[in-house]
Amino acid sequence: MNRYYRQLLLLLVSISFIFNSWNQAMALTGKEIIKRSHAVFYGGGNTMKAEIEMKLINRAGKVRMRKLTMLRKNTGEEDQKYYIYFHAPEDVRGMVFMVWKYAGRDDDRWLFMPALNLVRRIAAKDSQSSFVGSDFTYEDVSGRDLSSDNYKLLRKEACNGRECYVVESVPKERTKYSRKLSWIDGKTFLPIKEEYYDHQGKVYKVFKAVEIKDMDGIPTITKRIMENVRRKHRTEVVFHKIKYKINLPDRIFTERYLRRPPRWIRQR
Repeated sequence: MNRYYRQLLLLLVSISFIFNSWNQAMALTGKEIIKRSHAVFYGGGNTMKAEIEMKLINRAGKVRMRKLTMLRKNTGEEDQKYYIYFHAPEDVRGMVFMVWKYAGRDDDRWLFMPALNLVRRIAAKDSQSSFVGSDFTYEDVSGRDLSSDNYKLLRKEACNGRECYVVESVPKERTKYSRKLSWIDGKTFLPIKEEYYDHQGKVYKVFKAVEIKDMDGIPTITKRIMENVRRKHRTEVVFHKIKYKINLPDRIFTERYLRRPPRWIRQR
């Protein structure tokens, strides 16, 4: 075989490899891609503990700060429990938000307000309300149930230097948004960007993964932004001291510990 035919054969093999890789990638459905994304974005490591700084920034640049500790424990393939303790500012210190997340049905959510010594159940209809005044919703904290939307894989394209799947999610029931586009990294399956569209078809809220690091062997979004482009208000969230695969007793994720958080959680 002369040089010309060797080069031609090499070219054909390369084209075939690219074509087969593309077919394999496109064989994934939109729902399968979002399911994988939820698994790594919300469920990596089975258990997790992190210190969080949350900045609420208005159109004038004024900043309000929140400091939290988040605990998360996976209790099933899609079932999870979350416990979030507020350290600062002083007016919310001691506040606790807890979620029991279930696959295929409404989650249970509780909020303890120490100033009133009151535990309040958050109704399913309020899941898209603002989380402590931020641009994230209660639903954003633990993730939307997969069965709530219809999904469609639209295309693949680059986003922030990463080759991504672009998936459209359309709620089965009326919500605050009519549809959402998600750019999912084809390697890590982390969401790189999300656009929320209102019922007039205009983008009103945008999520961006600003920084991704490898933490304990798990790709993790350590800085993220949610911006309400209509109100020109944004929320910046930074995760510190992230630990995965740690021992978290089940008793922490109970109503008793809403009022009486363990000392090791209270001491940041």
